[in-house]
Amino acid sequence: MGRYGRRVLHDLTALEQGDAVRNGDVSPLELVEHYAGRADRVGAFVTTTHELARDHARRLTVTGRPADAGPLWGVPTAIKDLHPTAGVRTTFGSAAYDDFVPQVSDELVVSIEAAGMPSLGKTNTPEFGSPCYTEPDVAPPAVTPWDTTRTAGGSSGGAAAAVAAGLLPVAPGSDGGGSIRIPASCCGLVGLKPSRGRVSGAPMYGDPVGLATAGTLARTVRDAAALLDVLAGRRVGDPFWAPPPSASFLAACDRDPGRLRVGRFAVPVITDTTVAPSSVLAWDDASRLLESLGHDVEGVAVPIPPEAVADFETCWAVLTALSPAPPGREDRLRPLTRWLAERGHAVSGPEFGLAIGRLRQHAAAALASLAPYDVVLTPTLAAPPVEVGALRDDADPARDFANQKAFTPWTSAWNVTGMPAVSLPLHMTGDGLPVGVMLAARPAEEELLLSVAAQVEAAAPWLDRRPPGW
Repeated sequence: MGRYGRRVLHDLTALEQGDAVRNGDVSPLELVEHYAGRADRVGAFVTTTHELARDHARRLTVTGRPADAGPLWGVPTAIKDLHPTAGVRTTFGSAAYDDFVPQVSDELVVSIEAAGMPSLGKTNTPEFGSPCYTEPDVAPPAVTPWDTTRTAGGSSGGAAAAVAAGLLPVAPGSDGGGSIRIPASCCGLVGLKPSRGRVSGAPMYGDPVGLATAGTLARTVRDAAALLDVLAGRRVGDPFWAPPPSASFLAACDRDPGRLRVGRFAVPVITDTTVAPSSVLAWDDASRLLESLGHDVEGVAVPIPPEAVADFETCWAVLTALSPAPPGREDRLRPLTRWLAERGHAVSGPEFGLAIGRLRQHAAAALASLAPYDVVLTPTLAAPPVEVGALRDDADPARDFANQKAFTPWTSAWNVTGMPAVSLPLHMTGDGLPVGVMLAARPAEEELLLSVAAQVEAAAPWLDRRPPGW
């Protein structure tokens, strides 16, 4: 490890750790042991699988590095507790599934294992990944390491908390309405939601609407891109897919994006809410930074109309209803889940179909209006991370849902359109809380999005900004 100076292992980026493995400076097992020995003070994990990770790391050492190994071979990670993992307790964030052990893994888990990345466990998530905060009944709340009284966001809150606190070098998440970008903003990370169809949902295909996708949480744009290279790819039977990139997503980070036309808006999309000055300041500062990099930045109208919100909520409620509790365990579901599921069950088949159709019409109109712009800039959240419990309201689930919309008035727009979007940790409040800004690109243009995100990071680096207790 001499070539890395006095830095400890978790100071290194995921790619630096992969480079250290490749050069023989550290072994996969040493990385696993390092991370397994770090204390979880941020509610990052529901279940740990340290011994399984050790076994995987030992197998990697025995078999040796394959000729086609990617740059993250030997680097540990963990799996969000929404992804079925064979032989490992998978709760979906719900007390109704607190003892569920799947027999098969989904394709994300298979991809992670095939890439030679030992998994240290299942990262914390709220029930069925629905809320934008991570406060399940099967684990402590996930909190941001910048202030452990405040939420890590959701639903990939455990994954974000783990990466931000130095418990993992990089982690996958999933995003149906902002669930990667929200915790990225709360935890001071890069959070990348890819295009619809970029990452396969096989074999479950649990989202018939097309809102949700897996993506990546990382400390740098390059780490996020490298993990996307692991996750991306079409599987036989996928209902929709994105065209393959021209090269690796990691390689896109080294390209000059050229002079871009950037549209920007900060008017909330899904609800009328007060936006914190720090969110507006972060957005304004990012606009000026992009201009200083030679890009043309101009204001654009909000691309999705207010009437799209009701259709989104109809689809969200039906998707919740598609995740029932095992028979006899319905009383273990959270009030918010029961409330949303009841709304979903009240929707008829034709009503659901019409809502999906209208959402796609809204998406088409938005994509047409934004087509002249290479990327679109908005705030990520309406406020810095709030205190644990500030959004949750078990006594009034409708109020809980309204609180979530007020906190996240932009992120779901890009789930509706299927555009790739990334939250970048460009700003800190005066009292030391992270504030993200969000860039979105045309569908299937992750390479362009990553190239400009890497350019922004190079101009305003954040890697050396570390939370208390690092």
